Amino acid sequence: MKRYFLFLVLLQLLFVGVHAQLKSPSDFLGYPLGSRHTPHHLVQRYMEYVATKKSDQVELREYGRTQEGRPLLFLAISSANNLNRLEDIRKANLAIANGFLTGGAAQFKALPAIVWLSYNVHGNEASSTEAAMLTIYELLREGSDCAAWLNNTVVLIDPCLNPDGRDRYVNWYQSVVGKKFNPNPLSREHQEPWPGGRSNHYYFDLNRDWAWLTQLESQQRIKLYRSWMPHVHVDLHEQGYNEPYYFAPAAEPYHEIITPWQRKFQQDIGANHARYFDQNGWLYFTRERFDLLYPSYGDTYPVYNGSIGMTYEQGGIRAGLGIVNEDGDTLTLYARLIHHVTTSLSTIEVSARQQQKLIQEFAAFFENARNKGMGSFKSFVIKADTRREAYLQKLLTLLDAHGIEYKTGTNTSAKGYNYATTKEEVFSISSSDIVINAAQTNGALVQVLFEPRTQLVDSATYDITAWSLPYAYGLQAYATKEKVAQGASWKPTTATISSTTYGYALPWNSPAAATFAARLLQAGVKLRYAEDSFFTEGKKFDPGTILILKTSNESWGNQLFDKVVTWANEQAVNLVPLSSGLVQQGADFGSDKVHPLSAPRVALLSGEGTYSLSVGEVWHFFEQQLNYPITLLNVNSFSSADLAAFDVLVLAEGRYRFLENKDSFEGVQKWIQGGGRLILLGETTRQLTKLDLGLVLRKEEDAAEKNGSPVLFKNRERDQLSAITTGSIWRVSLDASHPLAFGYPGFYYSLKTDATIFESLKEDKGWNVGQTQQEGPLAGFVGSRLQPKLNGGLVIGQLPVGRGNISFFADNILFRNFWENGKLLFCNALFFNAR
Repeated sequence: MKRYFLFLVLLQLLFVGVHAQLKSPSDFLGYPLGSRHTPHHLVQRYMEYVATKKSDQVELREYGRTQEGRPLLFLAISSANNLNRLEDIRKANLAIANGFLTGGAAQFKALPAIVWLSYNVHGNEASSTEAAMLTIYELLREGSDCAAWLNNTVVLIDPCLNPDGRDRYVNWYQSVVGKKFNPNPLSREHQEPWPGGRSNHYYFDLNRDWAWLTQLESQQRIKLYRSWMPHVHVDLHEQGYNEPYYFAPAAEPYHEIITPWQRKFQQDIGANHARYFDQNGWLYFTRERFDLLYPSYGDTYPVYNGSIGMTYEQGGIRAGLGIVNEDGDTLTLYARLIHHVTTSLSTIEVSARQQQKLIQEFAAFFENARNKGMGSFKSFVIKADTRREAYLQKLLTLLDAHGIEYKTGTNTSAKGYNYATTKEEVFSISSSDIVINAAQTNGALVQVLFEPRTQLVDSATYDITAWSLPYAYGLQAYATKEKVAQGASWKPTTATISSTTYGYALPWNSPAAATFAARLLQAGVKLRYAEDSFFTEGKKFDPGTILILKTSNESWGNQLFDKVVTWANEQAVNLVPLSSGLVQQGADFGSDKVHPLSAPRVALLSGEGTYSLSVGEVWHFFEQQLNYPITLLNVNSFSSADLAAFDVLVLAEGRYRFLENKDSFEGVQKWIQGGGRLILLGETTRQLTKLDLGLVLRKEEDAAEKNGSPVLFKNRERDQLSAITTGSIWRVSLDASHPLAFGYPGFYYSLKTDATIFESLKEDKGWNVGQTQQEGPLAGFVGSRLQPKLNGGLVIGQLPVGRGNISFFADNILFRNFWENGKLLFCNALFFNAR
C-alpha cells in the first residue's frame, strides 16, 4: 500500500506517464491535477470518459439537476462480476434493511459492502472534487493495488454535491489568479467575495439540509440515497487552511442511539488512516470538534440510517492553488487532494476487509429498530387540528421522503410527554390523529427527529441541540413510553368548495394560505382581511381571515369565483363560501375593522455585510414557497436606491451601516414615516437599539464577578458555553390580537440560536407581540449565565414610525427554511400593515 502511494505521488508530479488503457485525470484534462481547479463540465467529461472506457466496472448516472441546471452525477464502481449484478445487489441490500432477506452469514458473504463517497458539498472546499477524479482513477487503473478491494465492495461516488457553488468559486478564482498563484494570504485570490462558493444557488448550506430537504439538490440526493442505503458513507470537506487533517473517530457528543459497532468501526477507520498519514509525515487530529448529534449532516443522517457516517476535513478553505499557512509552509491544492485520496482509498480498504461484519451489523441495526425501537419513547402522537392541517400535511410529506411509516390513531387514550407543557399527562387519541411508532425499519431516524429533548453528554457541540419536528411545525404532540395502537393508513382530506355568488373566506392559518393569497394579489384580485374574529353562517373565523368578495372585483365579471376555486383546488387550499356581509358576531365586512390587502412591492438587501445564508433563506422562501416577486438590492448601491419603488424592505441577518446611528438611518426612517415597512431578522435587530426608538437589549449579570472564581486557562473555551445557547427551543407567548400574530394559537415555538433578547417596550414606543416564558427552554442547551436573561424577554415586536412600522424578530424565523412554524410570522409582517 505504501508503494502504491509513492507511485501515485510520482505519477502526478511528473505529469507524464504510462499511457495505460485508462487515462489519468491529468492526461485527460491536459494539465497536472492540482495545478488548476477543474470546472464541473470537465469533471463531467472525465466521468463520462471513465464510464465509457471501463463500462464493465463503472455505471454512470445523472440523478438530477441543480437550480442552475448543472447535472448531478453518480458513479457505481466495482468488479466486473459485481457490476454485472449491480441491480440485484442494490435490491438485496434494501431487502436486508427492510427485513426481507434473512439468510444470515451465507447470504451476507455473497454481497459486497456498499461504500458511498460524497465530495464537495461546499463549493469552495474545492480539493475534494479533484480528489474524486483521482480516487476513481486509482480504483480502476491497470495494476492498481486497489483492484482486489472491488471484489468485496461497491463504491458509489458523487464527485460534486454542489456544482453551482463549485463553479461559482472556480470561475471567480480563475478570474483573479495570476500567471502563477500567489501564496500570500493577503492576496486577492484568497479573499473570496460575497456570497462565496460554499453554498448552492440559493445560498443554502447543503450540509445542513440532509434531513430537512428544503433544497432541490438535497431532495434528489436523498431519493437516490434511500434507494441504496450504503453501509459506509463519507462526506469530504475542507476546514481553515491553518488546520491539518481531521478524520474519524468523531468528537463527543454522540447521539445515544449510535451503536457500539458504529463507534468501533470509526476507530478502525481512524487507525488505518493514521497508519498512512504517519508513513507520510502528515499531521492530523481525531475526536475533536466534529461530533455526531445534529441529524441533518452528511455524517449523522447516514448514521441514523444504519450506516457508518463520517466527515473528513482537509485544511484548505481560502487556500486557492496554494497558500502560506501559520507554520510557514505552502499548502497546495495538490497536497490537499492527495490527502483526500488517501483517506478515500483507506476507507474502501477497511470496508473491503470487514465486508461481512459491515453487512451483519447493518442488518442488526434495522432488525433491532423493528423489534425493539431505539431510544426511550415507543410512540409519537400528532394531534389533529383543522387549523394546523397544512403543517401536518407538510410534515407527513417529509416523513414520506425519509421512508418513515405512520398511521392514524384509534379512539383510545394514553399517557405521554406533552410537548407543550413538558409534563407527563393522560390524553385522548382520535382516529384523525397521527401515530408514529418507533418500532419500525427507520425507528432510529424517528427517535432522533421526534424526541422532545435530545440527551447531551457534552454541551460543546458543532451545531444546534434542539430540532424536534413537532416544535418545528408548531403541532400539538405527545411522546409515549408505551406503544400506541395504530389504525388505518392516513389519507388527506379533500374538501369540496361550494359555489357562491357573494364571496369566500380564506382562513389565514399557514404559509399555504399566504401563498394562495399572494397568487390572487398578483393576478389582480382585490382582497380584504378581518382585523378581529367574527362568527357567521355557523362558523367562527379568526383574526387575519382573508375575504375574497365580488366588491371591487367587478372587472372579473362571472369568471372571478370560478377562477378562484380552480386555483384553490390546484393548491389544495380550503375556501369557505359566504352569502352575506352581515355577520352574527364581530365586524361586518364593510366595517373599518376590515381592511384592504394590497400586494406589497418587496426588496431584500444583499451583498457585503449581509449573511449570505440568511439572505438565501428569504430569497428561497419568496421564490420557491411563496411564489412572490422580490427584488434583491445590493448594499453597496443602497444609498442611491429609490425606496419609493418599494413598500417593504427586508433585512436578513448581517451588519448594516445605515443602522449604526440616527443620522445614517434618517433616509430610511423618512421612507418608513411615509408608509414603508421594515422587517428585521435575527441578530440584525440588535442594531435597532442604536437608533433611539425605545428598543433596549437585555443584559446578563456577570456570574463570574459575583462568585469571584477565576477561570482556568485550560477551561477557557468551556467557560464561554455558560453564556451561549446552541439552538434551544422556547415557548413564546403571543398577543394574538396583533397582526404579527395572526394565524397562531396565542403562542409560538421559537428556535433561539443566540443571546439576542430585549426588554419590553414601553406603551408609547411600540407593541410587545411575543415574549419568552419564564420557565426556561423546552429543549436544547442554554448556558447557566444566559438562561436568566432569556426568561421572559421580548423576541417579537413592532415599532410604529409615522404611517409605517418596523417589525423585528430577535430569532431567525426562517432558520434554514426548515422551521415551518416561523414562516407565517414572516408573512404577517409582509402582508399586514398594522395601524
